Amino acid sequence: MMFDKLKAWKDEGYFAFYGAGWNDNQKVFEEGKAAFWIGSSGSFGGLQKTAQMPFSATFLPYWNAIEGAGTNSFIGGAALFAMSGKTDEENKCVADFFQFLTSPEIQYFYHKATGYVAITKAAYELAQKDGYYKEKPVAEVGIKQLMLPAGDWSKGYRLGFYPQIREIMEREYGRIFSGETTVKDAFDTIEKEGNDLLARFAKTAG
Repeated sequence: MMFDKLKAWKDEGYFAFYGAGWNDNQKVFEEGKAAFWIGSSGSFGGLQKTAQMPFSATFLPYWNAIEGAGTNSFIGGAALFAMSGKTDEENKCVADFFQFLTSPEIQYFYHKATGYVAITKAAYELAQKDGYYKEKPVAEVGIKQLMLPAGDWSKGYRLGFYPQIREIMEREYGRIFSGETTVKDAFDTIEKEGNDLLARFAKTAG
């Protein structure tokens, strides 16, 4: 339903898709050429510097007709790993660095500078105590959405060959909006090629 609507809106001039790159669609919003844009809270820091007009933010939209809609979103981002086989001295250095990165002060600094959600409750409480959300209420929107009730499909995912599957999805989305394929055919392709990759991953990962 969602992509059928988006394609219809694009054909009617209500919606536009400028690409799958991080800044492809954001730039149009920054320049005041789009009424609204759906993106990451991690863009807030940059938007404060580049947007050519005042702006605000709210929770992600959803369809009332979908049962269980209006749940929390799942958090994105990356991860840090400490590999085995290192000396005790090296492990201590890594542990100290991780402790530094996750300290409330550093998390709060990073949250303010970028818009990314702070990863600890202590950092969130520090931002509250400092009055940051009274000054920048938009910066708290992503956090508040994460605090909404969870749904069956809002708990994140672990997916073999995820980067490759995402490339397939982005390719097919582009083909939908350019008129090269239908929504149904695009999602059939995503399902088939995605399943082929998952089957391959299952063989290699055991």
